[in-house]
Amino acid sequence: KKDIPDANFIIHEIHCSRNIEVCRYCSESIPKSEMKQHMESEHVQVTCKCRMKIENSLLKDHEASACPLRPAACQYCDIQLAFNKLQDHEIYCGARTETCGGCGRNIMVKDLKEHPRVCG
Repeated sequence: KKDIPDANFIIHEIHCSRNIEVCRYCSESIPKSEMKQHMESEHVQVTCKCRMKIENSLLKDHEASACPLRPAACQYCDIQLAFNKLQDHEIYCGARTETCGGCGRNIMVKDLKEHPRVCG
């Protein structure tokens, strides 16, 4: 978007009205000759692996931050799981025990970060 000199504005306006179209979905200015391609690449409905229907242009963001099947790492063992399975796994995984090298007690994995403060 640039400033148009007053002397050229009418010519510019005529040119734009003939050659540019505003997308009804995203309000972006698109050359009329490219509108079909824009609609097919940006606004066509696709189905995510989670079976949600979404615009193609929004799919990457959905897969990265909202999809229940996006990969997520367990905070205790770093295994990759689907996000919707992570909570149940972490409850189980965090409840496992490991022997503390300092005091010899069995400590739940979820408490290992805090344990050194109270370990004798």
